[in-house]
Formats: sequence, structure tokens, C-alpha cells
Amino acid sequence: MDRSRFRPAVWPAPSNISRRRFVHGLSGVLVAAGVRQSGWATAPPQQSSGGVDRGVLYGTEFNLEVGTLAVNFTGARRIATAVNGQVPAPLLRWREGDTVTVRVVNRLTTPTSLHWHGVLVPSDMDGVPGLSFGGIAPGETFVYRFRLNQSGTYWYHSHSRFQEQTGLYGPIVIEPRGGERHAADREHVVLLSDWTDANPEHLYRTLKLQSDYFNFGQRTAVDFVHDLRKHGWKPTLAERRLWGSMRMSPTDLADVSGHTYTYLMNGASPAGNWTGLFQPGERVRLRFINGSSMSYFDVRIPGLQLTVVAADGQDIEPVSVEEFRLAAGEVYDVIVEPREDRAYTIFAQSIDRSGYARGTLAPQPGMQAEVPSLDARALLAAADMGMGSMAGVPGMDMGSGTSYGPNVDSVAMDPRRELDDPGVGLRDNGRRVLTYADLHTLGGPIDSRPAGREIVLHLTGHMQRFVWSFDGRKFSAADPLKFNYGERLRLVLVNDSMMNHPIHLHGMWGEVEGPDGEVVFRKHTINVQPGQRLSYRVTADAIGRWAYHCHLLFHMEAGMFREVHVDRPTPDGARS
Repeated sequence: MDRSRFRPAVWPAPSNISRRRFVHGLSGVLVAAGVRQSGWATAPPQQSSGGVDRGVLYGTEFNLEVGTLAVNFTGARRIATAVNGQVPAPLLRWREGDTVTVRVVNRLTTPTSLHWHGVLVPSDMDGVPGLSFGGIAPGETFVYRFRLNQSGTYWYHSHSRFQEQTGLYGPIVIEPRGGERHAADREHVVLLSDWTDANPEHLYRTLKLQSDYFNFGQRTAVDFVHDLRKHGWKPTLAERRLWGSMRMSPTDLADVSGHTYTYLMNGASPAGNWTGLFQPGERVRLRFINGSSMSYFDVRIPGLQLTVVAADGQDIEPVSVEEFRLAAGEVYDVIVEPREDRAYTIFAQSIDRSGYARGTLAPQPGMQAEVPSLDARALLAAADMGMGSMAGVPGMDMGSGTSYGPNVDSVAMDPRRELDDPGVGLRDNGRRVLTYADLHTLGGPIDSRPAGREIVLHLTGHMQRFVWSFDGRKFSAADPLKFNYGERLRLVLVNDSMMNHPIHLHGMWGEVEGPDGEVVFRKHTINVQPGQRLSYRVTADAIGRWAYHCHLLFHMEAGMFREVHVDRPTPDGARS
């Protein structure tokens, strides 16, 4: 593969920046900023080391300033997009039932925005330029104001082009009025993200020109010989012929890999070793957020059992596991009980095993534990393409896109429906891995009505062209989806592509159905595996224009985005 043409177009290195303003990313990227705070006492504060503690803002009145910040995550100075001089942005601690006011000032030279991911707000407060508001122009202030009718762990990020990739994201904790259902003695937010020294616009253009450019894990002649020895000539040649006929690669697990990304934990690179403190015997709540632009993380803490107690801010029946996958945009709350007076590594490896984020839980600063080796890179199988087993597969019409047109290169002929598959790279790895079948939201569905209408959407794309879409139509060529206000409907997602897609519906919850059609759990971001069919119910109780999209940033920008209209009924029965 010829990579000689790739010269990373980078954010300019700052030339006249004072030492006070320059922050070295190996120890995290944080600059304290004075912001008006008010109010009530919060839960035990975050106690951490390995860099300056993240700013925590609490109360009902907030002043946020979006600007630039000089950072260094890799040994090279770059310019990030920051909030109040911080990357990640400050942790906002809110309280259920309060009305919060957030004044956002834009100090950039381009428009910006903030979206409150998973927080149910009026459509004009949702922060999606072109849909819910016009964006925040340079030098202007926009005032967000909304009531908090929920609790849990959430996050916020820019919805303006690629600003999220350059650092504009931060965590949110909404404390329940009645106290946490699952008590803990201490808590830490663990915000995972991916950083690139290259200009995201250049990364995007590169993917459009050569979609597998950043895939350094392609199979080689050595792999072919290994497979011959393991499986024999006939199965090996049949498997290679299958993938060749599809003009795809079973190694395409991530569009951008750790060869380009530096994976961060709370703004610290692996060398920076963000550290969260504990005392032996304490119950520690870890609020995991995947705030990355394009990355999936498989998370574990060797030596500790992970009790998952909430998914996307919603309390679930506690389930104990050793590892879980965190799709872009997803959130899991986990309780651990470290009893020994020693350090534990928080290990989050990328889905393609090209790199990892890493931090430490420890009784005191400066301690470290052994960092696990990366797992072996897995390969996609025929089942991941919705093709059943390898034996007797008739093949698929990959070139024409069948009923979808030239921007679709595959169709799942026999999509999988189960929820108990942990996903490629996690199957049969010797560890107890969380699956969607383990999630059971406490309290049951928010709406007991059955679905009165069904909408089926196919997640489609063309890998070589790097075009992504719903039903073969990019956002620019698709009409809005129409929801009737107050109706209960079923959304069915069929992933015709060979990649995972975390699908996020703004403004409304999705309640995922089990094999028998029963509601089993509630989320705001729902990962659909390659070749999988998944259904969930939605109550259209939020009037307005809403975004519905894949939360892989470059997939969204490449077309996997729809607009949803929930219209207010008029007296004559028509919709407004």
C-alpha cells in the first residue's frame, strides 16, 4: 500500500504561546479556569493524579467559553478546541429537577455548537446547527436553558463539523434527587477519546480517496501460509475467494487506527497515566464515557470484577462481568470494590487492537500496575456480513448494490437477530464479556403500549467510496422521517455493512426489544453489529426537528444521518 502521498495536514504549531498557556499532553491537558459556580453540595469530588485535576462545575448557572488551546499529546505541539481552556471540557454536575442555564461564548473564528448527548431537552436547545438552531457565530453568546427530567451519566460535544475530533467534548453527571440507587463511597468519570495530530479534514479526505489507508493490519502472504497449514487448501481458497468477490477485507474493523490516533483517558495519554484514587474496601463508581470520534474500546480492569449498574444513564439490574465494549457515544456506570492496597490498570484497547488508552486506580498517586498486552487482532467472518456460516454460502451481489444503487456495496442476506453476541474480537476470549442480552433496565418500559407502526431502515455504505447512508440514500438525498406526535413506533435497523454503527436518536429514548418482542433495556445510543438486525420502540413525545445518525463522526459526515420530524397535531387532525 502506497502511503508516500500522505503528508499529515496538521493544526499549526503555536509560535508565540506563553509557557503558562502551553500544556504538555503526556500528563493530561487541563488548564483551570474561573467560572461562576453556585449552589448545593455535590457527591464526593473526583480525586485523581497524573495531571491537573479536571475542573468540576456545579449548580444551575454556567458560563462556558469555546476557544483554542495549545496541547501536546504526542511530542508535537498542536492547537485543540477547548472549553474554558480545558481538554476535555469541564465536568458539569447537575441535579435532577433543576433548571440549568448555560451561557456559551464562541471565541473561535468559525461557528460552534454544544449538544447535550442523551439529555432530553426541547428541540431548540439540542444544539444541532441547521436543525434545532443556527449555531453560535464567532464572538456571539448562545444561552441554553432547560429543565432536567432525568439523572445519570451523560456528556456534551460539538455538533459542528469536526470540532469534536479536535477536543470539544466533556462529561455530565446529573445527580438523582432521591440519591443513587447503587451507593458508592467514591466515584470517578473515565472519559475515553481519540486524538490526532493531523487535521481532521485531511483524515476525512484521505478516507474518501482510499478508505483502507489507515488499516495497517491487512493480511499478508505469511497469513495465507498460516491458514493453509491450519485449515487446508480448499477452505482457505474458498474464504479468500469469498472476500475477493466482495472486494472487501475481513480486517476492516476501524477506519482510523492507533497508528494515527493517540487514545486518551481523561485527557491523558497512556504515558500520562491518569490515576483515580481509592481506599481499600471502598465501593468505587466509575462512569465510563466513550467521547471518541471514531473508536470502539474494549474495557477491563485486571484483578477487579466490574458490576455494571447503568447504561446510558439508565439504572439496570446489576450484572458482573470482566470486560465490556464501549461504542462511540455509549456510557456505562460500573462499580468496583478494590480490597487490596495496590494499583489496578484501567485498560481500554481499540477494537482493531492497534492501540489503547490506559489509566490507574490506586491508593495513592504515583503507583502503577502491569499494563496488559494487546489482544490478537480478530477477523470478520461471514456471519458478520449477515451471510450465515461459511459452508454453502451462495454469495452476494456486491457490485450493483442490488436495490439500493451504486453507493451500497453489500446487503445482509441473513441478518443475525441475537443480542447475546459480544462482537468480533470478544467472542470466546476466556473472559466474561458484557452483551446487550445482559442489560435489563429497572422499572420496565417508559411506555407500555405496543408499537402501532414500524419503520425499517438499512445501515448501508460503500467501503471503497467511503459513502455511508440509511437505505442507500445519503442525508443530502433523503427526505426527513416523519413521526406522529404521541405515537409508539418500532424502528428496525438492519446493518448491511461490515462495520459496527452506534446509532443515536436525539430527543427520544430507544427501548430495545428482545427475541420475543419484549422491551429489555433503554438507551440513547444503540450499537448495531455487522450483519445484525435490531429493533427498538420509540415514543414520539418530543415535538421538533431531531438528528438521527451514526455516532462515528466521519460516517455521519459521509451521509449516515437522517432528520426526524415530530410534528404537533392541528385541530383538524393534520400535522403542522
